[in-house]
Amino acid sequence: MPVLRLKPFCTDYIWGGNKLRTDYGIESDLDIIAEAWVLSCHKNGMSVIDNDKYKGMTLAQYIEIEGPDVLGSNYEGYAEFPILTKLIDAKENLSIQVHPDNTYAMENEGSFGKSEMWYIVEAEPDAIIYYGVSRAVSEEEFCKRIEDGTLTDILNAVPVKKGDSFYIPAGTLHAICKGVVIAEVQQNSNITYRVYDYGRKDQEGNKRELHVDRAIEVARRIPNYSKDFSDGHLLRCPFFTADILHGDNEVEVSSLSFVSLIVLSGQGQIEYVDGCGIMQRLSIKKGESLFIPASSGTYQIKSDLNNPLEILKTQIGRV
Repeated sequence: MPVLRLKPFCTDYIWGGNKLRTDYGIESDLDIIAEAWVLSCHKNGMSVIDNDKYKGMTLAQYIEIEGPDVLGSNYEGYAEFPILTKLIDAKENLSIQVHPDNTYAMENEGSFGKSEMWYIVEAEPDAIIYYGVSRAVSEEEFCKRIEDGTLTDILNAVPVKKGDSFYIPAGTLHAICKGVVIAEVQQNSNITYRVYDYGRKDQEGNKRELHVDRAIEVARRIPNYSKDFSDGHLLRCPFFTADILHGDNEVEVSSLSFVSLIVLSGQGQIEYVDGCGIMQRLSIKKGESLFIPASSGTYQIKSDLNNPLEILKTQIGRV
């Protein structure tokens, strides 16, 4: 089966920068690139195939043509594509926000909820993220701190460096802060409840909308539990399994799930035998996103000698 290279959908949120363009090769007509949705079948922005006979089609159109078998058996039970992956460049702080779980989101938004994972690709010295609350907080105090602008005083400010990772289950108050580039894997949802935005104004001079009432209903007001690294994966949760690949690797694509690859650094190539028994080689480099259909067999990833690869590999479900 072919390896499909994907072109991302990009956003220009006010906190974004230009590293995704200058350092990761992401192409966009936007003045700034805050997010690149590098694997997306979401209605708000879809990835487009950039090679093979499907070039110019969205990933969703490819799946419709080829059928759900390309997604793997872990897709069974889903009504729509289950995950969305991004590269995010935070030149400035993102708002303090929270996402609902599946139950709340389906009842109130008609959509998946949103649990996600962050992998820190770059971090400036002294960079932080906000990750949950630092102590148990009553609803009364939570509401008061939103009103008086002191919400960050009770959040868990975590120093970050390249290679750190965080699981952010639905209900976790969180924010990426300035000077951080992350790779994000999330449920296929675009629901965000913005709680606090530092009093910022948009390009028209208006404060951005807050969603305080719904945030109060879904926010987890006790410190987060730690994720478990004991099974050897970067993260393994009910929605997806993520791993980091360094250098040369053999990737076995089973019947359980497709494989998503985001090249975080370096360059090299993927080698595989096509349906006609012919060896194929696809060059890959930093910033590119690749989709490999389920049941595709074995692929060889080979780094350039002087520019080794770092790749985020994601599959759906527990694999």
